[in-house]
Amino acid sequence: MINRLRTSFLAMPYAIWVLICTILPLFYILGYAINTGDGSFTLSNLFAIADPVHLKSLGLSIQVAFVTTVICLIMAYPVALILHNLKITNKGFIVFLFILPMWMNFMLRILAWQNILSNNGILNSILSAIGLPTVHILYTKSAVILGMVYDFLPYMILPIYNSLSKINDEVIEAASDLGSSWLNTFIKITVPLSKDGIISGIIMVFVPALSSFVVSNLLGGGKVLLIGNVIEQEFTLARNWNLGSGLSIILMLFVLASMSIMNKVDDSENGGMLL
Repeated sequence: MINRLRTSFLAMPYAIWVLICTILPLFYILGYAINTGDGSFTLSNLFAIADPVHLKSLGLSIQVAFVTTVICLIMAYPVALILHNLKITNKGFIVFLFILPMWMNFMLRILAWQNILSNNGILNSILSAIGLPTVHILYTKSAVILGMVYDFLPYMILPIYNSLSKINDEVIEAASDLGSSWLNTFIKITVPLSKDGIISGIIMVFVPALSSFVVSNLLGGGKVLLIGNVIEQEFTLARNWNLGSGLSIILMLFVLASMSIMNKVDDSENGGMLL
């Protein structure tokens, strides 16, 4: 009884924080979403997602988030595998290595890419110096995806590296002793055992990429209109908090549905492995 009371007391600050910073703001936004400007009840702000402009922005957001997640996964897994095979004893150094760039201001990092990708930027200067044709990708979807990959890549590397670090080396050695090739061991042992890290990385990249708007503002130049940009404009430019809140609720439900699907895939695969 005493331990239970002690646990409840220790959890109280966290519960208060969640209530003030998560639950109350969520109900506040929901209140705006189901009201008109004059305070009467409506669901039109929620159904506004069916507007062709909003559907197009949502579809583009899903496409950009999906491509970003796939690229991050393709790049992150080899990096995490190499870091794991280096057998670095101080794992905190690995975490520090990938968190260090995040200590720099987010806006400054994206603005740096704006300077790199501009028509007269660093990238085109290098291409011109070596006699190659210049590229013009700033203010395009490719630039937005590049910026998101740069920003979210650590969130894919760290969980995969953490999962790889938990794999018992004796399992890999046993497979090798039984005549399994490196590729066969990788496909049938390493990847399944690191699946939890892969799914965590996918969620940690896909969700923020889906709702992002700052990267598309700076690197898309207003030409790449994601659903996050639409919501941001409704709050800041149009001053239509009701519509912005309605779209935010729909986006949140979509994110929750995506996470639920990934969790069900994870559970079903775990069940299959146990069988």
